[in-house]
Amino acid sequence: MTKQPDEHEYVVLLRGINVGGRNKVPMAGLREHLGREFADVRTYIQSGNVVLRSAASAAEVADRIERTLPTAFALDSDLIRVLALEETAYRSVRTDGPEGFGSEPDTYRYDVGFYVGVEADDVVPHLRANPDVDQVTCGPLAFYHRRVTALATRSWLSRVVGTPVYPQLTIRNWRTTATLGEMLSLSSES
Repeated sequence: MTKQPDEHEYVVLLRGINVGGRNKVPMAGLREHLGREFADVRTYIQSGNVVLRSAASAAEVADRIERTLPTAFALDSDLIRVLALEETAYRSVRTDGPEGFGSEPDTYRYDVGFYVGVEADDVVPHLRANPDVDQVTCGPLAFYHRRVTALATRSWLSRVVGTPVYPQLTIRNWRTTATLGEMLSLSSES
């Protein structure tokens, strides 16, 4: 489909679906549901990654999805959070990371923690790093976490779950983050 002049392309990250057998949402059903209101809806893997187009603002896109998703799929709405990032903002997340981030996948695991309704200043006090294992860098829209694969069980990242800020984060591995950016590139060429 051709992008209309008033439309923006978004990466939409859904937090709280298809995790541990709870809040199951089939991707075909999600595409159908979102396709009623948005254009060119595409999903990537089962963990709530969507690329779509809309003339609405990022905040409006996120709000519409967050309001309708729990009723469309009988979900626990307290667990659901939606982040919509316009193409330019999403591209900045990919470029704002530390130099070389994602470049040594055989040695390190790389994750991006996207802020959902909070800012870096709210998140920073809850970020810890084991200097032998982890490196954490904060950007304006996300934090970047690198951990030594062989020492991953000693990593800080699993401890973020118990922090008060965890419900306002949605974490994606670097491969997923990069693939979503490529999906933007593909549709921009249409």
